[in-house]
Amino acid sequence: MEIFFEIHKDLPREGPGDNESTQKAFSFLEDLPSNPYFLDIGCGPGMQTIQLAKLIDGKIIAIDTHQPFLDDLNKRAQNAGVRDKIETINKSMFKMDFEEGQFDVIWSEGAVYIYGFEKALKDWQFYLKNNGYIVVSEASWLKRNPPTDIRDFWNDVYPDIKLIEENKDRIKNNGYKLISYLVIPESSWWENYYIPLENRITELKVKYQCNEEVEKQLDEELIEIEMFRNYSDYYGYVFYIMQKI
Repeated sequence: MEIFFEIHKDLPREGPGDNESTQKAFSFLEDLPSNPYFLDIGCGPGMQTIQLAKLIDGKIIAIDTHQPFLDDLNKRAQNAGVRDKIETINKSMFKMDFEEGQFDVIWSEGAVYIYGFEKALKDWQFYLKNNGYIVVSEASWLKRNPPTDIRDFWNDVYPDIKLIEENKDRIKNNGYKLISYLVIPESSWWENYYIPLENRITELKVKYQCNEEVEKQLDEELIEIEMFRNYSDYYGYVFYIMQKI
């Protein structure tokens, strides 16, 4: 894990996304109270947390288990003038102890896969107010019958990846109304994630050029990037905006 965090230290994001997509997903949330209460699960360094804080007059609880990410978020929030709207907590999504019906919105960009998409829909509903929203971005197939290389890759890293239509069914079957969904643009994979990540890996390959174990981990990260470069037509991150009913 040490080399993982060295690879990912100080990146703009810990997964694909951009402020424009965050803002567009937020725009589908109607009839929020004047001071809404948000929970951002798996916030990482918090680019999306800060963007949300700029959009609301309420409060955001942001949780992650890696304290350096939370420290980075606090610094960025201070610089952006929204520190007073954000409370960071070092807490696992598997050990949440918030109150029933505490939040107007639960938000999670690129992290719900850790918990499991459908399990999150079932379990996290407890923390939502009546008619509250869950908004997540989730890796999804955009086309049926992807080539063997990319299907095998996803079967290894995240076998629960589903088609958009399959996720829409899971949302409906777990007590939510699907408000909308949107596919994050390819540019947001590159600009905020893969290009900075490639640059970091290039630096670390020099630093660890005689360390076979680390070089193997670096190469695995590069394989992920190359897969997206070759097969981005077949999969992407999709925002699902849903409301508790």
